[in-house]
Amino acid sequence: MSITKKATVLVVGLGLVTLSACGSSSGDGASGDTKTVTLVSHDSWAVSKSVIAAFEKQSGYRVKVLEDGDAGQAVNKAILTKDNPQGDVLFGVDNTLLSRALDNGLFQPYEAKGLDRVDERFQLDAEQHRVTPVDYGDICVNYDKAYFSEHEIDPPASFADLTEPAYKDLLVTENAGTSSPGLGFLLGTAAAYGDGGTSRSSEAESGGGWQEYWKKLKANGVKVVDGWEQAYNEEFSGSAGGKKAGGDRPLVVSYASSPPVEVVYADPQPKTAPTGVATGTCFRQTEFAGLLSNAKNPEGGKALIDFLISEKFQEDMPLNMFVNPVVDGAELPAVYTDNMPDVTDPRTMAPAKIAEHRDDWVKSWTSLVLK
Repeated sequence: MSITKKATVLVVGLGLVTLSACGSSSGDGASGDTKTVTLVSHDSWAVSKSVIAAFEKQSGYRVKVLEDGDAGQAVNKAILTKDNPQGDVLFGVDNTLLSRALDNGLFQPYEAKGLDRVDERFQLDAEQHRVTPVDYGDICVNYDKAYFSEHEIDPPASFADLTEPAYKDLLVTENAGTSSPGLGFLLGTAAAYGDGGTSRSSEAESGGGWQEYWKKLKANGVKVVDGWEQAYNEEFSGSAGGKKAGGDRPLVVSYASSPPVEVVYADPQPKTAPTGVATGTCFRQTEFAGLLSNAKNPEGGKALIDFLISEKFQEDMPLNMFVNPVVDGAELPAVYTDNMPDVTDPRTMAPAKIAEHRDDWVKSWTSLVLK
């Protein structure tokens, strides 16, 4: 999903390729080697060997990848080191963190080649082009299909459903202060219910806002854990990477891409995914790449950003990072599209609004839910 810990962590150790330095370069992009371009990323970066090799052959640059924790950690470290950056390009800053990165002058403007093929709704810095959209996905409540079938209960379809007695003690979510999907879920509820006022959503309760919603969720037995891996791999009762997770909570905050992950990495592959998605609970994330302000190899960085929105890379992402391409016309594998839910109306929020309220909302959420 990451902000951003993606659904690829379901399958760490199951064959995804994460690139480190290629070739026999004696230096790296951060130290001024013009033949090497260094990408700084969160730790869910993954790409096929053949795809990165094609870029290296075409461009003449070797690619070095530095993985730096989750998206929040990567952005914070990039801000602290912006005068002498670790690399040339940062990938993985998303719409929940974008204003923080831009306000700190992390990136220099660059209008990528091929940007005209990227849907305008993803271009959140269209006037200055300090970042280039690369992928998008949705944070949503997932459900264990077997549990709801066995208990003859309909799975929840909306945020409001999660507060109903039928779902008491069934949901596990991540800490909004320590986890990107946890933060995304909080932002989704804020987008749905507003901040103590009215909202565009028909679910919104007059005067209550997201705080009142979370009081109801807490009263209905929501469980909060530190991060995604614990929530999905330990607490969730459904499958994790093709194996039974073993928890007792049939509802978990995860990603819309969980179903294709569960099919692709199960052996044998099931005809249908064991995990479902409550599409009325989704919050949309867009991930960006940007040329770092003091990049030692800006030309290599520009070439790499162009590559990230090329058709070859965009079509490689779905079965490596389990995210959606932003480039119009990119073809997706059938196993991905057949098992991916149709999220037609995800919650969204302007990066400036997120920046204005994020810290205060997380503090309020922590006081309300964890104490």
